[in-house]
Amino acid sequence: MKILFIGDIFASPGRRIVAEHLQQIISDEHIDLAIANAENSAGGFGVTPNVAQELFSFGLDVLTTGNHVWDKREVYDYLNREPRLLRPGNYAASLPGTGLYMGKARNGVQYAVMNLQGRVHLPPIECPFRKADELLASIPADVKVKFLDFHAEVTSEKIALGWYLDGRITGMVGTHTHIPTADARILPKGTAYQTDCGMTGPYDSVIGVEKDTVIQRFLTQLPMRFEAAKNMVELRAVIITLDETTGRATEIKPYAIIEE
Repeated sequence: MKILFIGDIFASPGRRIVAEHLQQIISDEHIDLAIANAENSAGGFGVTPNVAQELFSFGLDVLTTGNHVWDKREVYDYLNREPRLLRPGNYAASLPGTGLYMGKARNGVQYAVMNLQGRVHLPPIECPFRKADELLASIPADVKVKFLDFHAEVTSEKIALGWYLDGRITGMVGTHTHIPTADARILPKGTAYQTDCGMTGPYDSVIGVEKDTVIQRFLTQLPMRFEAAKNMVELRAVIITLDETTGRATEIKPYAIIEE
């Protein structure tokens, strides 16, 4: 069984490259479950119901998010209506949405997708380690395939959670920093791991935003209106191969499409 995870889809350039290539990737790589982080998919900041529906129409099965999930107020009610759009599960339970979705993949295998957010240099929320324990305890024992998008700022927090969950989940891939890391590997107990998948969007930018604007912000410290960049669009993803009878990963490989 194979899982495709696409890193942070940034604005319309990110959505376009996914639209143009997703079905071919699914066919060529024999993908059974396609997941993507969509927290920057609406203009680079947040996600709307219409954008989420667009991404589902491309063939994505589950969408994860992060700290920008709350940027567009119109998505609040939608989070309760569309369980395939996740928000980090360690935000307060009283907020809209959930951090866990369970379904059946294209090959009929049951799976669980989880979404958590780090706490270092991000808003103070519940402990992602303890919340991971709680989510895992709620998943039926016969669901062996478990994937986690951990949306976090610092590498140490991501690596620590990867070790903490080794052997308990199929794969954990980090998001949020928009820069792909070169550490994809299978941990000793069978969990596929990569610190950050990277961004799917314009790389002629500062993590997706027009670079001149960001440079001026650093130089002057004045407020600036950030606009999504448009050029050097790349699709960054990972593909995890696993044994569906045990849920253990057997391979993780970075996957990229880089436009000229």
